[in-house]
Amino acid sequence: MFKSNIEIEFKTAVDKEKYLEMLHHFNLQDNIFLQTNYYFDTKDLELNKNDIVLRIRKKGDRFKVTLKKQGEKGAFENHVFLTKEQAEEMIKNGFNTKDYFKDLDYDVTFKASLDNYRVSTPYLNGKLFLDRCDYHEKTEYEIEFEVDNYEEGEIEFFELLKQFDVTFVKTKRKSERALK
Repeated sequence: MFKSNIEIEFKTAVDKEKYLEMLHHFNLQDNIFLQTNYYFDTKDLELNKNDIVLRIRKKGDRFKVTLKKQGEKGAFENHVFLTKEQAEEMIKNGFNTKDYFKDLDYDVTFKASLDNYRVSTPYLNGKLFLDRCDYHEKTEYEIEFEVDNYEEGEIEFFELLKQFDVTFVKTKRKSERALK
């Protein structure tokens, strides 16, 4: 099944203490789930250089391949749900993007993975995510806020940061961090 959407999100890195403070404030410590992102690119990382993310996400026993292209005020996402066997085959042997996304023709292989221990909760007019990301023997923490309206979401995000005394730190995409 093919699905498209526009993702509008705001995010910042936080330290472990702030992550734990917010986790407890929203009473989310018992709702953490693991999703693993498997990132793909060409041998020359052409997709990453062009602000395109290609990943398979494993969440529980569900898998989907996502193509994400950054726009000015959000990312255009296309998703295709996969069977476990399809996903494992793609991770092991790579694939051609045209098999899943007709407008893109690259041979890609698995490059890196990132384990994201995530919680989410509705917050104002969006959805708040608290993430602990493990990759390359590193652990990082971040806050993401997904919304439908860019201008409204930006105001709410910065009000959230002010409420919790969080300094905004521009962060790279998870894929960029994992692919380094």
